[in-house]
Amino acid sequence: MRAAVVTTFGGPESVRVVETELPEPGARQVRIKVAAAALNPVDAGVRAGAFGGAGKQLGFGWDVAGTVDATGVATAWQVGDEVIALDHGMIKPLGTHAEYVVVDTDAVAKAPEGVDAAHATTLPLNALTAVQALDLLELTPGQSLLVTGAAGAVGGFAVQLAAHRGVLVTGLARADDEEFVRALGAAEFTTDGVPAGSVDAVLDAAILGERALEWVRDGGVFAGVIPQAAPASVRGVRTGAVEVSADGARLAELVRLVEEGVLTLRVAETYALEDAAKAHARLAEGGVRGRLVLVP
Repeated sequence: MRAAVVTTFGGPESVRVVETELPEPGARQVRIKVAAAALNPVDAGVRAGAFGGAGKQLGFGWDVAGTVDATGVATAWQVGDEVIALDHGMIKPLGTHAEYVVVDTDAVAKAPEGVDAAHATTLPLNALTAVQALDLLELTPGQSLLVTGAAGAVGGFAVQLAAHRGVLVTGLARADDEEFVRALGAAEFTTDGVPAGSVDAVLDAAILGERALEWVRDGGVFAGVIPQAAPASVRGVRTGAVEVSADGARLAELVRLVEEGVLTLRVAETYALEDAAKAHARLAEGGVRGRLVLVP
């Protein structure tokens, strides 16, 4: 099968599409024939060597939408099931940017009905990151939350999920994103931030760090999206950062929210698998709204 990999760290030109052996599912695993796989900033980090793995073949891709092609023992999934999944991990020889991928059965959820594969694959990594970050915040209806990077993939899901829970959301993004961010459910919008200590919580999808921490009230809570990179606690503010985990049951809940119209799936552009390097180059240019998606 074909797969996008990197063997020497570098820019988009270091991405290669190679022929490799078809992976076989083990116990409690399924093999998925990939219909679409999203490209995320973490893939650029893998390509550049940010997570290590020098001298190894490293695969790209965490998100997948496709069809179950083979199963190991002890799985409830059947060949032919249309699914989505999160293939967790930075250092792996193959990812979802391939024609087939093997994932743990507990990472899989039924694909949302009425949604094409390109849009469905934008859900797992970014929506799970958003919902697990919100879990860290433990907000109740009526409390206030500032989401930085509110027009981005993680931030956009966070705005929608928080608003759906009755949280009062302020979205921080560029001025020309205001209409979009408000349409996601943000009650307020800002391009510069809010008065110091004026919100109960911040979900820092834009990775502003200590600057965003200043906006949280004394005794409030801050959640970042880079593991082990949250700023130190000040003024009694509880700080932490989400380390996203694969969770098929939680992913199924997010699928239901897609089907109910609560969550919006956004695709910026699609690329053939053999054009993976071009997709990386487009990601590196910045300014992407929605996800770039590879289609084998």
